[in-house]
Amino acid sequence: MTELLEPRAMGQSLVRRDGVDKVRGTATYAYETDVEHPVFCHPVQATIALGRVTAMDTAAAEALDGVLAVLTPFNAERLASTEDVEYAVLQSTEVAFRGQLIGVVVAETSELAREVADGITVTYAEQQHDSVLRTDHPGLYAPEQVNAGHPTDTAEGDVDAALAAAEVRIDHTYETQMLHNNPIEPHATTALWDPGAEVPLTLWDSTQGVHPDRAAVSQVFGLEEEQVRVVCPYVGGGFGSKGNPHANVMLATMAARALPGRPVKLALTRQQMFFLTGYRTPTIQRMQLGADSRGRLSAIAIDVVEQTSKVKEFAEQTGVPARMMYASPNRRSTHRLAPLDVPIPSWMRAPGECPGMFGPEVAMDELAEALGMDPVRLRILNEPEVDPDTKKPWSSRHLVECLREGAERFGWDTRGPGRRREGDWLVGHGVASSVYPTMRQATSTAAIRYRGGRYVVEIGAADLGTGAWTVLPQIAADALGVDVADVDVAIGDTRYPIASVAGGSSGTNTWGSAIVQAAREFRGKYGTDPRDGDEASGDVDQATMDDAHAAYAFGAQFTEVRVNADTGEIRVPRLIGVFAAGRIINPRTARSQLIGGMTMGLSMALHENSVFDTRVGQVANHDLAEYHITVNADVQQIEAHWLDEHDPHVNAMGAKGIGEIGITGTAASVVNAVRHATGVRVRGLPVTLDKVLAGLE
Repeated sequence: MTELLEPRAMGQSLVRRDGVDKVRGTATYAYETDVEHPVFCHPVQATIALGRVTAMDTAAAEALDGVLAVLTPFNAERLASTEDVEYAVLQSTEVAFRGQLIGVVVAETSELAREVADGITVTYAEQQHDSVLRTDHPGLYAPEQVNAGHPTDTAEGDVDAALAAAEVRIDHTYETQMLHNNPIEPHATTALWDPGAEVPLTLWDSTQGVHPDRAAVSQVFGLEEEQVRVVCPYVGGGFGSKGNPHANVMLATMAARALPGRPVKLALTRQQMFFLTGYRTPTIQRMQLGADSRGRLSAIAIDVVEQTSKVKEFAEQTGVPARMMYASPNRRSTHRLAPLDVPIPSWMRAPGECPGMFGPEVAMDELAEALGMDPVRLRILNEPEVDPDTKKPWSSRHLVECLREGAERFGWDTRGPGRRREGDWLVGHGVASSVYPTMRQATSTAAIRYRGGRYVVEIGAADLGTGAWTVLPQIAADALGVDVADVDVAIGDTRYPIASVAGGSSGTNTWGSAIVQAAREFRGKYGTDPRDGDEASGDVDQATMDDAHAAYAFGAQFTEVRVNADTGEIRVPRLIGVFAAGRIINPRTARSQLIGGMTMGLSMALHENSVFDTRVGQVANHDLAEYHITVNADVQQIEAHWLDEHDPHVNAMGAKGIGEIGITGTAASVVNAVRHATGVRVRGLPVTLDKVLAGLE
């Protein structure tokens, strides 16, 4: 059990410290870095999905005034490490997917670089590619583990026997689509290579982790980490896509090393991001449930097929949430990957839990319907006393309370049997549960200095728009026992102590734990009357770790949909979420995160879809004109509420993380509401008009 901080600053709804600079446009992002005499580069991308580059005609391009360098696999520097194939830019003529980097043009202006890059003639030896995800793919295999280190498969009891004996059975296949993160700020880097400087390489990069960024670049180029500085005070969104650097960072670094002393700027276009910066893999989930006539689950099975790139594996942990969500004596989960000639998938907000809560939560709705039971009651009935997967006791679990409070706020008791019509609109209500694990990373250090009558917390954390600039001072103030107005933070630079990546809803938990330790060290050394120059540091490893409990945030999502009886048009008048996510450190930033996640889940349910053209091996709608997202007109009322949850087992702040819990469950609640309104059960996202119209009378 952890000694919780006494909240004073924590819990206050403080205005974002970085808000004014962002609204005024004075916050400096990576591409906007003010450097002297910058040059610009533009990538050359493969226009085949599989094969080999046999020739690149660059002579005319290199002769143009203003063109400073044209790098290709035939003349690029040889990298110190090509272990990670994604980072091994321009090291081989082999093409593994359409859009792969095969060159870069560096010029005095961005316009010239782009024009020249687009005009380079490339000759290929093309091969037949394979980019179709299917459950009978001959190359299906079980990875050694899935993302975040989870076992690939799990089994308990005799699932097949339990399903055969069950009084009520559900056996359906559910599909989630390919999705792209699409932060408003594109992936961008300003790189400066100055071999005579104390720190030869400086990267101003849009990243969710300056220290992981530095570690990757250092390894690829054979540099000591002290030879590289990464700076990132502001990030214009990432949703996981900037959690690890992608090939564009290595390309910008390579271009800078080709032109010592000249800062090089590279910002990917929106179209290029669909090839190079990761995506959420599509999934095919066979979901089986067995229950008795009272609704008690006797078997839960989820078997997942998803895709990965042939050249770099990424295994989404889609089946993991089904392992722990509801009680059942017989359980099974499996993951199989289809290796395809496609771009490399990666993290996207709530990897695993987001797609992995779709199939199970829609299946639970189908089971409730088959039983003639209220879907809220079914979930409450199958509440587990301990974590079904690990058998550990919960650090705290208030899913039942979330379901009950959400039902009351939503007016669930007025729901009725469905197919209620108001004028031209069919009205329906749906529910789904949400879950996200509470995590803390292994590495982070904070330093606290007393300067000029103020406490300055230094930690190399990244604020990708989630509120770290504001929340970390609140944690530090309570740990030091001072007013939050007396605390400053310095983040987003590898000159500050090492910090973990902003990902997995673990940033505040990890960095905050390190800050608490630094504050305790500081107070232990200097008491409450420090002098100018006093300083102390603390490491997250010093913080108490509780491995005896299963720690998760939980929630419940309630959705009202209206479906036009003639056109199938879908509107969402209400979307309400109630969450149990530990102590809420700043209600203002928390509500923003929860609503943002819910909106993203609604977007997944109704709009977002990276339509992959398997004939050529690329996303067809690779821009924001055709990649549709939820806008204000799509939802009239969206609310995020939370319980006052006291959890002494997670960390000194009692916080669980809120960046991702809002998105999980949302899509399922929308689909369940559509079924209630129309009688049409959609098992493949997104819910487009054609899927609904066929079932309307």
